[in-house]
Amino acid sequence: MVAPVVAVLGLLVAYPLGRGIYLSLTDANSDNVGRTIGVNKIPDSFSWVGLDHYVEILTGSGSDTFWGQFVWTLFWTVSCVALHFGIGMGLAMLLNRELRGRTFYRLVLILPWAVPTFVTVFSWRLILADDGGILNTALGWAHLPEPAWLSEPFWQRTAAIMVNTWCGVPFMMLSLLGGLQSIPNELYEAAETDGATPWQRFRHVTLPGLRSVSSTVVMLGFIWTFNQFIVIFLLFGNSAPDAQILVTWAYRLGFGQTPRDYAGSAAYGVIILSMLIVLVSIYRRWLARNEKAAV
Repeated sequence: MVAPVVAVLGLLVAYPLGRGIYLSLTDANSDNVGRTIGVNKIPDSFSWVGLDHYVEILTGSGSDTFWGQFVWTLFWTVSCVALHFGIGMGLAMLLNRELRGRTFYRLVLILPWAVPTFVTVFSWRLILADDGGILNTALGWAHLPEPAWLSEPFWQRTAAIMVNTWCGVPFMMLSLLGGLQSIPNELYEAAETDGATPWQRFRHVTLPGLRSVSSTVVMLGFIWTFNQFIVIFLLFGNSAPDAQILVTWAYRLGFGQTPRDYAGSAAYGVIILSMLIVLVSIYRRWLARNEKAAV
């Protein structure tokens, strides 16, 4: 019964991962990788170089680019996940109350998640356009500064966080709303009877009741945001080097230049995977330690 699942995972996960690790240990690029042209088949001609790419990325000539992008990727991830969780929590708590038109509000708030991401990003490109963008036009009418959202590094990064927050809040809101609805009302009634303030009820009833849900969605949000390719790529393409995160830079190496550096791109991918494994392991241990302390 498990064989079909194992076969699919092997085909879609294990083989690409193994191939990527192998390529990262070679000097493969678009000039020396085997290909077929008409009836002629050109074999592979790349060579084995071992860990040279990893050494160059982490400590060599590419280290400045890599570590700068890593700091920005980590900041981008933490900022987006914190905004997702904070705004999603606030909206979930509002929608968990008896509110007239609650169904309509839920529908409206879920729209950013229901709309395909590429449509959302292209819409934001029109809103944030430096010249003639809807947002800058409104700021101009109000006699306020008009930032260069899509051309200046600081505002590019700000715009990226804004757009990704817009895309990610609905999922967090729905997940937390489901967790809130699973907390028994008797706990709130007992806390209120004991004289607990709203903040104390939130801290000692709501947060512990959401621990299992929030820990899962935060971990998933961290992984997804760390690897969030589509928002950065569709918002800026290859024109904003300061706004590129690790995964978009890996794509740029492998597909956005000539010759295409398949080996360097694969090495980036392996490093990203290793970092995520380490960060998620640290996060899970921190959660386990907090749960033991709470007990």
